[in-house]
Amino acid sequence: MAEGESCTASAAEGKEDFEIIDKTQIPNATELKSQDQGRTEEGRWSAPILSLAKKASENLALSYGHALKSASLVGFMSKPVSNDTTAKTSARCHAMEERANLMNMMKLSIKTLIQSALSLGRTLDSDFPPLQQFFVVLEHCLKHGLKVKKTFIGQNKSFFGPLELVEKLCPEASDIATSVKNLPELKTAVGRGRAWLYLALMQKKLADYLKVLLDHKHLLSEFYEPDALMMEEEGAVIVGLLVGLNVIDANLCLKGEDLDSQVGVIDFSLYLKETQDSDGKQDGGITAVLDQKHYVEELNRHLSCTVADLQNKIDCLEKTNSKLQEELAAATDRIGSLQEEQQQLKQQNELIRERSEKSVEVTKEDTKVELDTYKQSRQGLDEMYSDVWKQLKEEKKIRLELEKELELQIGMKTEMEIAMKLLEKDTHEKQDTLVALRQQLEEVKAINLQMFHKSQNAECSLQQKTEAISSFEGKTNEMMSSMKQMEKRLQHAEKARQAAEERCNKMKQELAGRLDSCRQQMSQLDSKCSTLEKELKSEKEQRQTLQRELHQEKDATTLLKTELQQMEGLKKELRKLQDEKQQLEKVCEEQEQALQEMGLHLSQSKLKMEDIKEVNKALKGHTWLKDDEATHCKQCDKEFSISRRKHHCRNCGDIFCNTCSSNELALPSYPKPVRVCDTCHTLLLQRCSSNSS
Repeated sequence: MAEGESCTASAAEGKEDFEIIDKTQIPNATELKSQDQGRTEEGRWSAPILSLAKKASENLALSYGHALKSASLVGFMSKPVSNDTTAKTSARCHAMEERANLMNMMKLSIKTLIQSALSLGRTLDSDFPPLQQFFVVLEHCLKHGLKVKKTFIGQNKSFFGPLELVEKLCPEASDIATSVKNLPELKTAVGRGRAWLYLALMQKKLADYLKVLLDHKHLLSEFYEPDALMMEEEGAVIVGLLVGLNVIDANLCLKGEDLDSQVGVIDFSLYLKETQDSDGKQDGGITAVLDQKHYVEELNRHLSCTVADLQNKIDCLEKTNSKLQEELAAATDRIGSLQEEQQQLKQQNELIRERSEKSVEVTKEDTKVELDTYKQSRQGLDEMYSDVWKQLKEEKKIRLELEKELELQIGMKTEMEIAMKLLEKDTHEKQDTLVALRQQLEEVKAINLQMFHKSQNAECSLQQKTEAISSFEGKTNEMMSSMKQMEKRLQHAEKARQAAEERCNKMKQELAGRLDSCRQQMSQLDSKCSTLEKELKSEKEQRQTLQRELHQEKDATTLLKTELQQMEGLKKELRKLQDEKQQLEKVCEEQEQALQEMGLHLSQSKLKMEDIKEVNKALKGHTWLKDDEATHCKQCDKEFSISRRKHHCRNCGDIFCNTCSSNELALPSYPKPVRVCDTCHTLLLQRCSSNSS
């Protein structure tokens, strides 16, 4: 009885968050065996699960019997038993009873769940009562022997901590952990743990995950006490029983469930057998209809969710389709513009072909005429024919070179235009900077004026304060002179008092024997002494008043000194302001110098722009002369012949003889030095010399 009372006391002190079930309410392992043997038709357990459960119950019954015997023997053998040992033994007995109760409840819940699921023959949802009771019992098993963790908020005790270890030990469980963490409805660790159990049961890997946890008991010891169910053999037995749940198909919705505020209370009414089978069958039919209704509602909910998701996807696809249609329209417009450009290019190619064919026909006619002439005079015409053929080849080469030069000149023109635009942009930017600098100058001038006014005001205040100081010094001198006069008066009064005291002493010595006759005189003297004392008191009071006035004057002098210090601070500030003024003047001068430099740069850039414009005008004015148009040299006016050949100047485009175009210079449109006439040569050299200077 004492041991039972100590067990109950320790249970009351522990205050577990699950209900403790009495051993008398739940049948033992032997009773369960007899019930299972007697009612094999009702139970539909599979053979391996039954054998596992039987072996586990037998092993546990034997271990409990040995433990109780050893505990009783230890109790009989030990003579002096302390209170600590009795408390420990009672706690162990209580923990053993709790483990036995929880394991028996787990067996019953798994058995009823499998029987009801097999009788229904369909997937289970979260509203199925045996499934709810199974989760409640499993939660109690996981909460048994949990250590209390202290935090800043208070004491925390949840079974989600050991379940989080599964993610590290088994990487397959990472999906469950992420989905549980991503659920916004779950705010407590208990709700997350329940959601984790739901998802593990739906994956049919609840037994595997718990087995992984039991294999690493050194990690579980951080969360559980040594006497906890998960740390003992009962945990392995429960994991073996959970393997049978892989037969069940569960479809549990976590979105609408309030897992944080569910109360985990075991309902024993499910496990009590009713006597009448007909009532049980009717209730089974009603429960089946209700389960079907719940299943249909769950299906409708899932279908509504899928419909909403599909509508969102359709909206997204419509948006993408509209975007693609817009891109298609833009692409078709681009294709149309490209086709138009292709047609224009084809027309240009046809024009070029026609021109080339015409030129070929002209050349053919010329060759025919020449052939007729050659036939008439065959003797010297063979050499002339070869020369003409060579000239034709050279002209073709020259034509190709000219086309290349034309392309290069076009490129140079575009480059020049780009350079012109860039220079114009630079000039605009520099003008903007000039305007900004002028504004800054005006602001600096305004600041200088403000600083000058402030300095004048400070000087005026300094003069006023110096005048006040001089007046205060005069007052202090007057007070000092009055103090000296009062001290002199005090000294005279003290001297008179000393003289009076000496006279009193002399009179006492002379009139010691004449006391009776001189009492009247003594009273007079006493009255005189009292008057003198009153005068002394009044003088002392006057002295005290003078001392107070002195203290007040000293305070006034200290205040004046502080004001003087403030004036010195103001002088320092004035000096700082003057230094800042000088710095600002220096900055103004530097900015003026920068403005002057910017003006010089602007003038130089304008000159360069004018030079570039002149060059561009010159380039636009120059045209490439054709061979047929020129018959004489432009410079020496000599007629061209077979011996005096035609040569183009690459700068101006005119045709010259060899002597007048023997110079070569590097032009910007040509990578190598090119033939140039004498006039262009001199002009270009002059321009290069001016640019370098």
